[in-house]
Amino acid sequence: MSNKNYCVILAGGRGRRLWPCSRDQYPKQFIDFFGTGRTQLQTTYDRFVKLLPQENVYICTCRDYVSLVREQLPEVDERRILVEPVSRNTAPSVAWATMRVLRINPDANIIVSPSDHLVVDEKSFAHSLEVGVNYVSENSVLLVMGVKPTRPEPGYGYIQLGDVSCKPEVFRVKSFTEKPEREFAKMFMESGEFYWNTGVFISNARHLIKTFEDIFPSVLRNLKVEKPEYTYEDELEYVSERYSIYPNLSIDYAILEHSRDVYVMKCDFGWADLGTWHAIYECMSRGEDDNVVIDSTVMLENSRNNVIKLPKNKLGVINGLDGYIVAEEGNVLLICKKGDSSALVRKYVNEVQMKYGDEFV
Repeated sequence: MSNKNYCVILAGGRGRRLWPCSRDQYPKQFIDFFGTGRTQLQTTYDRFVKLLPQENVYICTCRDYVSLVREQLPEVDERRILVEPVSRNTAPSVAWATMRVLRINPDANIIVSPSDHLVVDEKSFAHSLEVGVNYVSENSVLLVMGVKPTRPEPGYGYIQLGDVSCKPEVFRVKSFTEKPEREFAKMFMESGEFYWNTGVFISNARHLIKTFEDIFPSVLRNLKVEKPEYTYEDELEYVSERYSIYPNLSIDYAILEHSRDVYVMKCDFGWADLGTWHAIYECMSRGEDDNVVIDSTVMLENSRNNVIKLPKNKLGVINGLDGYIVAEEGNVLLICKKGDSSALVRKYVNEVQMKYGDEFV
């Protein structure tokens, strides 16, 4: 791929839907969740440095996690780690990263990727990226990588295909629905018109920054006016003073729901967002009696349809359990019905934090 292609990896989330294994002090992107020897952030970084120059890969995170990023990716220069002074979700951090990249290469293309997603077919992923960056080089659009739904998953975003573009695999986005109810997710899947939003976005940097300037208060845009020859230090000072002015918006909401020039590309590289226990159960290979045991030592009897994740030094002996999450980390053991566990786990995290304090969250 061309040297004008850059990647921004988003690594600032707290991952509370995978509680208790994902904790505020050590969220899921910094965990070797599957016992592979590499954390999810490291695996994502490895995927992109095979395709791009190492110096073209940037990491966005928050102050709480910058030490974890530096520890896990010591080869990344500090100028390629963008640390939010306050948490403002993904859209402001991508806007800042886009500004940084534009200073280096005005002709850049930017790939934005979560740090915690599963990609099974790396070769197909690389091919889709190449098609995508070529498309945005010639067209000023935001291109989303979409994959065909395999189940009515309520925890994902759904993109409705509109008119086909000049490329047969690229379509204008007709509508976007974030985390629908399960019956709507089933309707979307059965219609054949909807694809899952993988959270991987591609655009040329000029178009992306213009889109952000249209949506947001002119926070970073003013930097070019106030200090047209600004230095790296000027930029950090400016961001430190003004970053809090940004609204708390995700890139999905800010651009997918508010921009006209959004397109989706059909992809097929074996994808999953590993953000919830239910999603992990659905996408992992299952053992005997459809149990998913994640890097854990267990004895199971008369138990089925469970997802189990225990610490390395624990043995789990489980009898008569059907359709549950069993997850332990540190000072918390969670046992609850699997179902659509996302909302339930969030509820427990909030209640535990209020009743017992931050040390359990």
